[in-house]
Amino acid sequence: MARLLADRPTDTFTIGDMARQVGHSHGAVRNAALTLVRRGEADQGGTGQPELRANAKTAAAAQTAVISPPGTHPARAPAATARTTIPAAAPRQTGPIRRAGGQLYHPRELADLPDVDALNRLRDADVPLLLYGPPGTGKTSLVEAAFPDLLTVAGDGDTTVGDLIGEYTQADSGGYVFQYGPLVTAMTEGRALLIDDATLISPKVLAALYPAMDGRRQIQVKAHKGETVKAEPGFYVVAGHNPGVHGAVLTEALASRFSVQIQIGTDYDLALALRIDARVVRVARHLAHQVELGELGWAPQLRELLSYQKTEAVLGTKAALANLVGIAPVEDRDAVAAAVVKVAGVREVAPLTLGKQLPASAVRQPPGSTGTAHRGHSR
Repeated sequence: MARLLADRPTDTFTIGDMARQVGHSHGAVRNAALTLVRRGEADQGGTGQPELRANAKTAAAAQTAVISPPGTHPARAPAATARTTIPAAAPRQTGPIRRAGGQLYHPRELADLPDVDALNRLRDADVPLLLYGPPGTGKTSLVEAAFPDLLTVAGDGDTTVGDLIGEYTQADSGGYVFQYGPLVTAMTEGRALLIDDATLISPKVLAALYPAMDGRRQIQVKAHKGETVKAEPGFYVVAGHNPGVHGAVLTEALASRFSVQIQIGTDYDLALALRIDARVVRVARHLAHQVELGELGWAPQLRELLSYQKTEAVLGTKAALANLVGIAPVEDRDAVAAAVVKVAGVREVAPLTLGKQLPASAVRQPPGSTGTAHRGHSR
């Protein structure tokens, strides 16, 4: 990989480009290319599919083959021999991983492996994966961290077959052209595909996905002349399911397509490590326990805790606690407020609400404002 990049230092390559150039599988090429990036021997760009190019260290890396220490990249093994070739306790890199959007993901343990390693092994073995758990627990973050070439479909009750496979759209010339959807793109480019909130999508729509996931690994695009699209090596499907969301139904047909199903919950120890107020983390743990007992329907997950941290930094602790109560479902707000009072040790708390009008002398004018009130134009 390094030699290919070094020989064409002004060019940018996708994983598919490099796989075609060197004649190896997408999975092997993706591994090698991203290892170069982790070593600092190549640069990565692109907001979805990785785009690689040479940097100042690439030419030197191309001169001598260097074997990465165990654990610096996801272990790869053929599906038929994976069970016997996976090392039992090799040291692995578990530090934060930067996602495509720039955010850091902190790996967690899964089957005695870092979760991103486990997901890559499942991908290599072509074992479809379903992640389930409350919204905000990090399902999407995990998949983005594991698969830099990820494409995502945000599912809901209005998702159509066209949203997956593609449909005709009007061109600038006035005619119509067929625009392929993310499923076809992932299949033809050998990329990972996340169907987020899959259980909100109509079963009839999801049925269009199933032929790509089974032994056929192909679909027929009936809307485009009955074209047959075959999946390239590396194509992989992950689905997300939020059991507590209204309308989310995990049908038997959908569940049977995903051989591995992993529950994702909030890592409250991680929340503490991220320096979120320990009192608020205790509140979240307390509420989560009530949810487990069936006494409550909602508890703050990592997403809400991170939002609390940002709100506290901007508006202060009192406002952040009030907002934590306000974002809870209406039917759970009293219980959340009671937990905040009991566990966080505050006197009282209510949802964040606008108060009475302030006198003009107390209002700080925004930058660029003249400070002059215009009568008759208030809204």
